[in-house]
Amino acid sequence: MLTLKEITALETYSVRHPVLREGKPMESCHFEGDNLQSTIHLGLYINCALIGVVSLFKNKNEAFEEKKQFQIRGMAVLKHHQKRGYGEKLLHEAEEIAKKYKCNLLWFNAREIAIPFYEKAGYSIHGKPFEIGDIGTHFVMYKKTNPIS
Repeated sequence: MLTLKEITALETYSVRHPVLREGKPMESCHFEGDNLQSTIHLGLYINCALIGVVSLFKNKNEAFEEKKQFQIRGMAVLKHHQKRGYGEKLLHEAEEIAKKYKCNLLWFNAREIAIPFYEKAGYSIHGKPFEIGDIGTHFVMYKKTNPIS
């Protein structure tokens, strides 16, 4: 049985670590703003096993004019569950939550390898690629969620 529910920042680590921070210390799974009351963490479960996570942060990127923005961070699905539509389910739920909060724009820093996944979901690249530490090449991607700013 597939279940999607709100979880704590700490609960995201069991998916963030092997997918996004493999080989790094567990503390690297903590993102600034993880524990703010305004941050929303979602977990996708098969039966009782957490297999995917996504986090929504109220964070404005000055490259965009929209007033109400959410940043997606820590989007991850365990490797042996990838390419089965679970990432799309997480992303769709994040978009629905953003709409509920009358968010005008969703944005995030996407790894180069994930660009086709996000483009398929209607996201666009903004600007030029950039490097994040020892993680790799990233692109800012965005999608308008509500037409009224």
